[in-house]
Amino acid sequence: MTDPTWTDLTGTDPTSTDPTGTGPVPDSHDNRRQVVYWRLLARLFDPEEQPALESASLAVVEDIGLPPALLDPGTSVDSVVQRHPELADAFDGLMTPEAEPDGTRDRAAEVRRAALASKLLLNVFSTGSGAVSAGQLARWQSDAGWLERALGCPPGGLRGGRAAGPAAGGLGPELGAVEADLVSRMRLREVLADPKLAARLIPSMSLIEQLLRDKGNLSGDALANAKSLIRRYVDEVAEVLRTQVEKATVGELDRSVPPKRVFRNLDLDRTIWKNLTNWSPEEERLYVDRLHYRHTTRRTTPQRLIVVVDQSGSMVDSMVNCTILASIFAGLPKVDVHLVAYDTRAIDLTPWVRDPFDVLLRTNLGGGNDGPVAMAMARPKIAEPKNTVMVWISDFYEFDRSQPLFEGIEAVHRSGVRFLPVGSVTSSGRQEVNPWFRERFKALGTPVISGHVDKLVHELKTFLT
Repeated sequence: MTDPTWTDLTGTDPTSTDPTGTGPVPDSHDNRRQVVYWRLLARLFDPEEQPALESASLAVVEDIGLPPALLDPGTSVDSVVQRHPELADAFDGLMTPEAEPDGTRDRAAEVRRAALASKLLLNVFSTGSGAVSAGQLARWQSDAGWLERALGCPPGGLRGGRAAGPAAGGLGPELGAVEADLVSRMRLREVLADPKLAARLIPSMSLIEQLLRDKGNLSGDALANAKSLIRRYVDEVAEVLRTQVEKATVGELDRSVPPKRVFRNLDLDRTIWKNLTNWSPEEERLYVDRLHYRHTTRRTTPQRLIVVVDQSGSMVDSMVNCTILASIFAGLPKVDVHLVAYDTRAIDLTPWVRDPFDVLLRTNLGGGNDGPVAMAMARPKIAEPKNTVMVWISDFYEFDRSQPLFEGIEAVHRSGVRFLPVGSVTSSGRQEVNPWFRERFKALGTPVISGHVDKLVHELKTFLT
């Protein structure tokens, strides 16, 4: 007798089996794709297998020439690709398919994409419960990397690393939350105390947050391994941000300074143009009696950059990104960088601003917000208001001291300081700002800028030009 539920789902009779006898084979591409997705949803909401969906999905996968390992949640994507190298390229841009030139749909290819995408989504979003080992976290991070590739994102693009691609949508916060949950379920202190297990950890924002919160409870090998992971992450992010900062030139060309007469500065087009009168038609040769060089020296005015960053628990990613960004700008010529971090107390981190690793080890994440305390420390650092920019990174949720903080900010702005309020400094651009402050900043003419780290880099480079 035919199972009505199965017939409704696939449009086939379950007595019709594939050549291997593993189960019914849906009779259309649309039905096959539905089977794969129904099986994905069932496994995401209930780890228990549904026999009918499992057997039907196996039949679909084998019938389209894909390995059954795609259906095993315990098998990493790395393992699948190692056994089947031809699938490596299939995951790249998998979830950003382009339409056929004539506007038609390749339904057979859609079934194949559905099977591969289901593998990625199940491995990344079905993480179970209970304790997590270093190996499990490493495998999840690898699978998340494959999902980022499938969405056209750079490595780490959905987990607080680089800028995500257009197909990522709002997956960044969700993926970051999954990773944070895995990290919180780790016996991190035990893992860090074992050099072999610690070596398997891949630095991520979630992991760095846990390390910074727990660093006071670590010692010996565990503390050394934690510092090594923080250093690795800082160096990786710094390399990306440094490239962004260096993309734009700072300062206008100073033509009062003679150009340096070296080959890399040679202006070949101008040299030819200026010497055209020396062209010899008989010899078909151009005689050059003067070389022209490009000006490369730039006129800069000493600028002071004061960065004030909220180090409360909700602003961890901003704290990490800002300390790194401040260190990069501190390395630019004629830029005087000061860094202040605060929660209910403020700390002047300026002496260590060139080493973000050292800064992070000196922070104490958590606590509440007391902006006026930070303003009292930052305001005396203003020497020449018109040559000063103050960047204030916070969600601006104050403990009943909103009015005093805003009054201090308003006074700084009216003095001529360029004030830049930032909701957060992340790679995903996510931000949440107290509406009371948002409206007042807008009225003041200093609206909260986008939380994306690229936006802050652009704003700072514009000021320093």
